[in-house]
Amino acid sequence: MALDPVILSRIQFAFVISFHIIFPAFTIGLAAWLATIEGARLFTGNTLYRRVFDFWLKVFAVSFGMGVVTGIVMAFQFGTNWSVLAAKTGSIQGPLLGYEGFTAFLLEATFFGVMLLGRERVSPRFYFFACCMVSLGTMFSSFWILANNSWMQVPLGHTIVEGKIIPADWQQIVLGPVMMVRWPHMLLAAFLTTGMCVAASGAWYTLRDVHRDEGRVMLHWGLALVALIIPVQLYFGHLTGLYVLKHQPAKFAAIEARWENEQPASEVLLAIPDEASERNLFAITVPKLGSMIASGNWTAAEVGLESFPKEDRPPVVIPFFGFRIMVGMGLVMLAVSWFGNLLRWRGTLETKRWFLWGTFLSFPSGFVAVLTGWFTAEVGRQPWVVYGLLRTKDAVTPSLTTGDVAFSLAGYMVVYAVVYSFGLHYIYCLLRDGPGADAKPGSGVTGATGKRPLAFAGHPDTATGGSRRQEP
Repeated sequence: MALDPVILSRIQFAFVISFHIIFPAFTIGLAAWLATIEGARLFTGNTLYRRVFDFWLKVFAVSFGMGVVTGIVMAFQFGTNWSVLAAKTGSIQGPLLGYEGFTAFLLEATFFGVMLLGRERVSPRFYFFACCMVSLGTMFSSFWILANNSWMQVPLGHTIVEGKIIPADWQQIVLGPVMMVRWPHMLLAAFLTTGMCVAASGAWYTLRDVHRDEGRVMLHWGLALVALIIPVQLYFGHLTGLYVLKHQPAKFAAIEARWENEQPASEVLLAIPDEASERNLFAITVPKLGSMIASGNWTAAEVGLESFPKEDRPPVVIPFFGFRIMVGMGLVMLAVSWFGNLLRWRGTLETKRWFLWGTFLSFPSGFVAVLTGWFTAEVGRQPWVVYGLLRTKDAVTPSLTTGDVAFSLAGYMVVYAVVYSFGLHYIYCLLRDGPGADAKPGSGVTGATGKRPLAFAGHPDTATGGSRRQEP
């Protein structure tokens, strides 16, 4: 594969968005978690929830800032690397990105300052309202981004005038049937990502025997959240697969590594796709299951890649493995959350160290699922940047040279390495120190010594403790 400007521009955009999407996937769910835990504190008056909130607010602030920093450069690339795409689709994509600024950024910028600095300056009810508005702002942001991307995946509501793609029906563009499936799928993925991180943090504190009450809230609430959401997410994942089958059959065939038309179609569980010879090596298949999954019956005919010209076929390896890793992470979250709630029901959750270790080690599952799902969707869309309308090779800036893109990509790698190193190290320090590590003596929150009166979670009149020891 020659490293021409098109390939390098794709690699650069993939690099930038892969590092960026980690933070929105985390902060969308974390904002909702903060609003939920603040609502519980307001309703019950339990100071334990305040300590949990204050701890995750610091993590949210750092993650939110890193998400903004890593996301800004994405917009630059539309002008530098993808100017033809911007020129041809700007009348649709420009307003969608503008709507994100007018809604999402406006809410976040207005109320995030209240969350960080306004606890003692506004009433408790207004503070809770601010938390809800920040959460709503993050969801608005995901809405407009997914509206933009969903239109690129399945273009609707447009017309072509003098070679430019012009909006004709904004309701179809913004609220089309594909968007109404993909946005909830992404939103639930963000909630699951945060839920697994919260549960894993609680498991870590329980294993270390520190911050026991705070860790108990994180562990129990996180597992309960994931257990409730994961079945709904699996359903929306199925609906997403149906839209791909209907609107992007070549992508569906690549995901299945189905080279030939089949009736009935087998399901390839695992294999090594060999694109050169158009076959699967060491394939593990289940007869007829492919027809059942795709069409709902055991004898349906399913389309293979042979039905499409080679120049219209997407790569196979990345969608094939990306989809299976995503599904695998979903099954991990399902197993951990449901089994954890079974242990919780039996009253043995916090005594099963092997399960606590499993919960802690599963913290990346949401991030991995988001990334591999995104890779599946984007690589599977190739060779189109706007499916069926504009090819990727025709959307890149004509004047770009290989050296230009290689230099900017190297610059991004250096900057991101620095930003990520400091940001992730600081988040790790926050997680290591735990809730209340910087509280003042006598405030009812653990200070540097880790000493405070012991009490039981769930009693709002007590200075709830539970940290029997802390790591230095």
